[in-house]
Amino acid sequence: MPSTATRAAQELFDHHRATLDRALQAIAERGYWSPYSEQLKQYPQTAIEGAQAAFEALLNRPFVLQGPAAVGRAGAERSPYGFDLGVSYDQYDPEQLLARQQQALPAWRDAGPQARVGACLEILQRLNALSPTLAHAVMHTTGQAFMMAFQAGGAHAQDRGLEAVAYAWRAMAEVPQAAQWLKPQGKLDPLHLDKRWHIVPRGLSLVIACSTFPTWNTYPGLFASLATGNPVLVKAHPGAILPVAMSVKVAQEVLAELGFDPALVSLVVDTPEAPVAQQLALDPRVKLVDFTGSNAFGEWLERHALQAQVFTEKAGINTVIIDSTRDLKAVVKNLAFSLSLYSGQMCTTTQAIYVPRGGIRNGDEQLSFAQVAEALSAAINALLADNDRACAVLGAIQAQATAARIDACRELGDVLLDSEVREHPQFPGSRVHTPLLLKVDAAQRDAYAQERFGPIAFIVATDDSAHSLQVAREVIAAKGAMTLGVYSTDEAFLEQAEALAQDVAVALSVNLDGGVFVNQSAAFSDFHATGGNPAANASISDGAFVSRRFVIVQSRRHAAQ
Repeated sequence: MPSTATRAAQELFDHHRATLDRALQAIAERGYWSPYSEQLKQYPQTAIEGAQAAFEALLNRPFVLQGPAAVGRAGAERSPYGFDLGVSYDQYDPEQLLARQQQALPAWRDAGPQARVGACLEILQRLNALSPTLAHAVMHTTGQAFMMAFQAGGAHAQDRGLEAVAYAWRAMAEVPQAAQWLKPQGKLDPLHLDKRWHIVPRGLSLVIACSTFPTWNTYPGLFASLATGNPVLVKAHPGAILPVAMSVKVAQEVLAELGFDPALVSLVVDTPEAPVAQQLALDPRVKLVDFTGSNAFGEWLERHALQAQVFTEKAGINTVIIDSTRDLKAVVKNLAFSLSLYSGQMCTTTQAIYVPRGGIRNGDEQLSFAQVAEALSAAINALLADNDRACAVLGAIQAQATAARIDACRELGDVLLDSEVREHPQFPGSRVHTPLLLKVDAAQRDAYAQERFGPIAFIVATDDSAHSLQVAREVIAAKGAMTLGVYSTDEAFLEQAEALAQDVAVALSVNLDGGVFVNQSAAFSDFHATGGNPAANASISDGAFVSRRFVIVQSRRHAAQ
């Protein structure tokens, strides 16, 4: 007999079934669809008008969540727009927290796929309703401009969470709960067995959040693990805790209302001086680890957390190859926005732009390398000429180390466009910097073939377009990439680019010159990373992203006569 909690969660599954079915259709068809509006005006007016006050009410006080007895408090977030958030969070003894989650696992496992998915769908709906307030928290921890924080930190992150739930449901639903096995034996009585199959979670799940996209990069692993039966520890980045804490609070409220232990989803807070991610990642009870961040720690997890399934999204050298264009003005306008959006602090932002040193064909004219470089520089200047618009595109630099990196990189090449400090009209003292654009030769790989996180890009002079393909192949194979953009009017060259993308397992965008940009990734249609090159060992989201989070355990017995 299902428990009261299970029955309540199954009712939520029925309530949200239409959304789940539509999500399943979307991941099968890969067309455009989203159940969560990215238009602020589509949300209740009271939620929009009250969002700023709701956010401010969270500041300068403790943030309360469910868990074991706290052993301390931590939190020193500072908005990239120039003020301290003043929020503190409970810290727990790791042993007590892990033991509590381990104790809560059997009831969550036994609730079954329908109940777990129903709870996840309810959490996502409530997160969506919270989006206007959540946007302020994302903005003032990451530095994203408000509208980007609302869209990427809200609706788009929720899309990715729902996508993971849909994949999880599909994978679990493929396994029947029971069947009869009847094998004929000729003149002998047939062999007759009753068989049962159980979806069994692997264990505790650790999701290590990043500072720049604390919801977008966290929700896929969180919901994939939770839907498949695994309790989840969300280890927030010390610089971006609040959006994660708000998300965990919503999950805990839903779980508690249903009658499950709210600590099935728990927040872990540490400090740069006393990090805990390594300790948690190596605990034998932790069987799943999701990580977004630096190559160094991602590779450490892959090498050392051997008791766990590890899903990493790290860094790479995102690349654009310009062979030829029909309208260079449209191309550089598109690239200027890609390089400027959120000050280049996206894992998909282009860093290396390969251009033949002899120039390119643009329609009927031949343009020199210098003309191409000047066109891109001018397009960036034009995009950012109006300071208010510039700040809305650039946002703010999340970490002081990223701002310092701009100064350090000026010596790596010839400065085509220098980075400027801008004054934000609403938040004086914000870390706002325009892109730095450098010219280097293809031989200077130490400059452009290392990730330079932030608003830093290189125009790389190559011998010709064939050389551009060769260098891109070598660099991506060695260092990885999330995105590859190619511009060419030659179909034969584009076929070579298509082959290159498959060879180095990178997502390819061809001749983007309108309202779609190489650093955008749409849930239910675009696979974010491939898991096939050094930039990431997993894709968000595909079947493998969820199927490794559970195992199938069967039992069988002779059928009753």
